[in-house]
Amino acid sequence: MIKRLSKCIREYKALTLLTPLFMSLEVTMEVFIPMLMGKLIDNGIYKTDTDYVVKIGLLLLVLCSFSLFAGVAGGVTAAKASSGFAKNLRHDMFHNIQGFSFANIDKFSASGLVTRLTTDVTNLQNSFQMIIRIAVRSPAMLLFSLGMALSINLKVSMVFVAMVPVLGLALGIIVSKAHPNFKKLFKTYDKLNSVVNENLHGIRVVKSFVRENEEEKKFGAVSDKIYYYSKKAEGIIAFNAPVMQFSSYLCMILIAWFGANIIIKSNAVDMTTGELFSLINYTMQILMNLMSLSMIFVMLTMSRASGERVCEVLDEKSDLHSPENAVCEVPDGSIEFVGAGFSYSSDAEKLCLKNVSLKIESGETVGIIGSTGSSKTTFVQLIPRLYDVTAGTVKVGGRDVREYDLDTLRNEVAMVLQKNVLFSGTIKDNLRWGNENATDEEMTEACKLAQAHPFISEMEDGYDTYIEQGGTNVSGGQKQRICIARSLLKKPKILILDDSTSAVDTKTDALIRQAFREYIPETTKIIIAQRISSIEGADKIIVLDDGEVAAFGTHEQLLKDSEIYREVYLSQTKGGEDNE
Repeated sequence: MIKRLSKCIREYKALTLLTPLFMSLEVTMEVFIPMLMGKLIDNGIYKTDTDYVVKIGLLLLVLCSFSLFAGVAGGVTAAKASSGFAKNLRHDMFHNIQGFSFANIDKFSASGLVTRLTTDVTNLQNSFQMIIRIAVRSPAMLLFSLGMALSINLKVSMVFVAMVPVLGLALGIIVSKAHPNFKKLFKTYDKLNSVVNENLHGIRVVKSFVRENEEEKKFGAVSDKIYYYSKKAEGIIAFNAPVMQFSSYLCMILIAWFGANIIIKSNAVDMTTGELFSLINYTMQILMNLMSLSMIFVMLTMSRASGERVCEVLDEKSDLHSPENAVCEVPDGSIEFVGAGFSYSSDAEKLCLKNVSLKIESGETVGIIGSTGSSKTTFVQLIPRLYDVTAGTVKVGGRDVREYDLDTLRNEVAMVLQKNVLFSGTIKDNLRWGNENATDEEMTEACKLAQAHPFISEMEDGYDTYIEQGGTNVSGGQKQRICIARSLLKKPKILILDDSTSAVDTKTDALIRQAFREYIPETTKIIIAQRISSIEGADKIIVLDDGEVAAFGTHEQLLKDSEIYREVYLSQTKGGEDNE
């Protein structure tokens, strides 16, 4: 894990290395200060030697100045290095997520990825800063101070030697008990983000069904879990401070007692007052840095769970990739399924799409109809390789889709998803997702084909109208038409509409289909629909039932030969759905 995370330091290596150097300089300066103060007491104050006092005083001033400079410089470089490390970490995670297939994304919830990119990265940033700064300063100061203390009086310094193993054992117990609770805490944060995200996205539904109290209870339940695990983890960590303080005060009392006895019994021969003063100062340095080290272990305990979660994202490899010597041109929009099957699970026997074999000629308009759960969306997602088939083959332009460069294939397949998504920005910004170099004329033409131009023209700012995140300031039908226009700007060889006109009226739906026939006749058009009227004019219609092709043919053929299609048609026409 450490090796993987360290790859994100990159251009901040110099700052990362400078920080320990500055910390070492600070320690070197500080470690001599107690010794010089002891000499100042013994040789200056007791002997009333003013010149010696001034000389040592000036030397102390120089050491303190260098220590201050090194400390400030180390703090600045540590802050820059840790911030840069966090920036690279977020970049690498987000970059890797962009390469995920749908199957990879399904492994992580959206809220879990958000927590990893925010809370977990912040924990790692704080730990990284402590590692390159405090984790260098504290051990160095601890060792140097211990060495100086031993040089002053070996017997008295044995107090430290006896105390360090006790502290190490206590710290080990605290860390081992706290870590599992921090892991559970961060997983619960994922659930909290999920609840909040779901509530905010569905706030209109929540209010229309008056479900505020139920949503508050759901939030409260998750929040209580966070409180429980946080209290438990922090409660264990809280033992760290009293253990360290008790050890510090005990060491100071023992050293003062033994030191004072030695001074009195030896008449200040075996130990002087200045040496006792220096020893007490070194005691403070040793114990304060022991406390700092314990806080580092606490922080590392918290960040270890975060590091594991971040590495899960960084190490996740997309199961879809372009092959070597990939084909970089799609000749036409023909599509062929040969014994194709697909399963979302690793169990190949649990297929949601089974033994599909059919051929669609380039330029044809093909409708797909079927009941909910019949795998209509799964069927079309195999064409641009959003998923790979579990069995059989899918061909586009006469070649297996797995032979194409992924970007090449997906650039030739425009897909208007069942859940239409618009991004914050102007209508023009959203349209240019289809073609970033599209001119105003091209955007206008695409919107006319998608029947979006009339309502856009009526807006105060026209095509410069700002779309809120998720397209909340436009209706469902308007959102669908903008998404269709965006796909048309790609000028694809294959256009897939996944129930993408469900929110528009039948007249507008008919105008969109007419525009497709007249203006993009060479593009293969696949239309998933619930309304028979949306697909009855298609060249061919696929009837899916329980993941299998129940029938495939023209509207007239299916009325004659397919009982499923005939039942749907009669239920809709008798119900007058298309006449509403």
